[in-house]
Amino acid sequence: MLFRSLPWVDVATGSLGQGLAAGVGIALNARRIKSDYRTYVLLGDGECAEGSVWEAADVAAHERLDNLCAIVDVNALGQSQATQFQHNMDALAARWRAFGWHAVVIDGHSLPAILEAFDEARATKGRPTMVLAKTFKGKGISFMEGKPGWHGKAVKKGDELNAALAELQKQFVADADPKPQPKAPTSVSRPAAKAGTVGAPAYALGDLVATREAYGAALAKLGVTDERVVALDADVKNSTFSDKFEAKCPERFYQNFIAEQVMVGAAMGLAARGAIPFPSTFAAFLTRAADFIRMAAISGVNVKLAGSHAGVSIGEDGPSQMALEDLAMFRVQPNFTVLYPCDAVSTEKLIEGMAYHKGPAYMRTSRPKTPVIYGPDEAFPIGGLKVLRQSASDVATVIGAGVTVFEALKAHDELKAVGIQIRVVDLYSLQPIDAAGLLACAKATQGRLITVEDHYATGGIGDAVAAAVAGAGVTVTRIAVREIPRSGTPDELLDRFGISAKQIVAAVRAQ
Repeated sequence: MLFRSLPWVDVATGSLGQGLAAGVGIALNARRIKSDYRTYVLLGDGECAEGSVWEAADVAAHERLDNLCAIVDVNALGQSQATQFQHNMDALAARWRAFGWHAVVIDGHSLPAILEAFDEARATKGRPTMVLAKTFKGKGISFMEGKPGWHGKAVKKGDELNAALAELQKQFVADADPKPQPKAPTSVSRPAAKAGTVGAPAYALGDLVATREAYGAALAKLGVTDERVVALDADVKNSTFSDKFEAKCPERFYQNFIAEQVMVGAAMGLAARGAIPFPSTFAAFLTRAADFIRMAAISGVNVKLAGSHAGVSIGEDGPSQMALEDLAMFRVQPNFTVLYPCDAVSTEKLIEGMAYHKGPAYMRTSRPKTPVIYGPDEAFPIGGLKVLRQSASDVATVIGAGVTVFEALKAHDELKAVGIQIRVVDLYSLQPIDAAGLLACAKATQGRLITVEDHYATGGIGDAVAAAVAGAGVTVTRIAVREIPRSGTPDELLDRFGISAKQIVAAVRAQ
């Protein structure tokens, strides 16, 4: 396991099956910057049982990444038993060739064979190369060579260690020939990178625009002004609207098809080499890449994820498509920025903010069209919030984000009509969170905070707010989706699963 804290480690890949996906991204970056550097990835044969390895293999072949060379250490032993194919090198080679790779089988203990394979890989054009190196675990030590039971096990100090060292020392040979010197990579001079901008939003107050659509438009604007910005898709570009970026910057748009793990892994590799990658898909499908997201957090790379079609508000598509746990998945990582805009203007401003905010970030976007409520000059600092309605006689603060902001505004108007005033907050930044701003609202509204979210009760807005004000004597009432939802219209589902204006009004009146 190599951690990102080591300066020479670009991406942490201790969770097996991730290295090749990151290598795909690093190889794509060479194409982006028109460099002749080559990418090498070392894998274990046991690791190749991971589906993410084959997602990466498929994408690498599709992209014709002849600057990518992978090496599998085929020692035939996994952690607990022999690997699936053991030393059947023909079967392993056939698998990689079936995926469109040039496959080379070698004796992994022969340095000349390794160097010849690398030369062959460099000469291969139009497809990546896989070097399958037949090896024996514990080679050269009689009581270890090719034997199971040594995975992660240290040699004991004393007689066992001395015997192992003695056997190895007997195999030393004189180094008469000069050591081969690798060719230095070509240095390419490039101008210093400059931050881009989405410019002033062109939306007018009251325009009905889905935040997922505003995301695509903002990403395209940013891509035009900053060549480091790239976009990755998993065959949903016409739903996330990342196809707007593809139309403006096709050479920096990478299609991974329905393979979310390699999409996120490749984004990690691109980020490690200076790109600013925006991988996007339905928020529900990002759970498939949770392990990669976890490793992106450990690596601290500048991956900027976006998940659309979140919550019951997506409507008729049903619970399989409704992300109701995504905020929790991203918030649990301490260094992830988590953003949830409610309108097109805030989406545009936050896209630019997250692009240049150091570290990994996630934006949740919505399917329904929502009215633009912010003017073009409004600022959205990461870690902030917006107070949308307030008075000196507010009896509670209602906190929403995304679509529930508008349910809170409806509840405000309904309550105001009968003489009850509430404060309404748009919590567009869940992590980092404006604890001071929330406490100020609580102090001004009798210590009462009500959160409402299109998300399960655990790990989302309610938990974020409760943690932020913990110990301050504040009551937090949490309105959230508390059962597996069904299919229906957005309005029907918001009401049926308890997160509409009606439930907000009831919560205010109940206290």
